[in-house]
Parts: sequence; C-alpha cells; structure tokens
Amino acid sequence: MPASLLENDAQQRLADALFASSRYSSVELHFNKGLAGAPPDAIAGAKDTAMNPAVLTALALAIAGDAQGPAYPGIPGHEPSIVAGRKAATRVHQCMDQLRAIVPNAGSYVSESNYFENGWQHSYWGSNYPRLAEIKRKYDPDGLFFVHNGVDSEQWSADGFTKLT
Repeated sequence: MPASLLENDAQQRLADALFASSRYSSVELHFNKGLAGAPPDAIAGAKDTAMNPAVLTALALAIAGDAQGPAYPGIPGHEPSIVAGRKAATRVHQCMDQLRAIVPNAGSYVSESNYFENGWQHSYWGSNYPRLAEIKRKYDPDGLFFVHNGVDSEQWSADGFTKLT
C-alpha cells in the first residue's frame, strides 16, 4: 500500500477500500514491510535489490488469508475440504480486489504472497524482472534451479516436472 494513500485527497478512498475488503475477509496491515519514511540511505540501499521498487514508497503490506484447521487426508474428520478451500479462496480474492481497485499495480512481498498470484512477475519484482530474468538465464541457462513463481519459472510446467522450452 503506497504512502500516497495517506494524502488528504486519498484517505477516504483508502478507508472505503479497507471497509469494502473487510466485507469478504479480514485484512491485516503490516507496517514493517514498506520503506515509506525510511532514512534516505535505507531507501538508496534498497534500490539495488531484487525487490519490487514499490517497496520504496510503501507504507504497509496488506494481507488477507483464510485457512482450514489441520488437514490429514485419509483420517476421518480431518480431511481437507476442497469446497471450503475454494469458497475461502474466492472470499480472499474478493477482499484483495477491493484494495487492488485503488492500487492496481501494487507490489507483493514474495514470502507472504498468493500461491496463485496473477502477474507475479510484476507483483514480486516490478521493473526489476527483466534484469533478473537476464541474470538467471546467464548463470543458469538450463533452468536447473527454479521455484514456483520464481524468476524464469514460467519456462516450467505448473507441477515443475517438465521444462516447456
């Protein structure tokens, strides 16, 4: 969430979006994830990292989630519920859509993100992605090292077992 949302002309939009999002799921704001207001040397140092540059002006990370209790396939009474999981995922998406409406190109913190993130290349790395992909291809031309939604992972099937190119 960019610090610009605290400006007088944006505060009502932020409040309305937070309220609208809360109609679908709980939302937490983590103020320790953005660098808005940080000392200039901290911001300068963060500019030369892989993180999405949106972190430089972010005041908080918005987190919405939903989970079932412990799930153990095959143990009666503890099986995961696909139906409940899909309903929860829909609520979380609806919640976050309210916030994305006021911050359409927001970044995401890769370590606490949506496994099914659309546009993850931009969300996680922003304008850094092309440079990171170039470095990845230079030092790992065969794509041996990859992770789901990691740099250049779009070269692999969703299950990670088949290289696509």
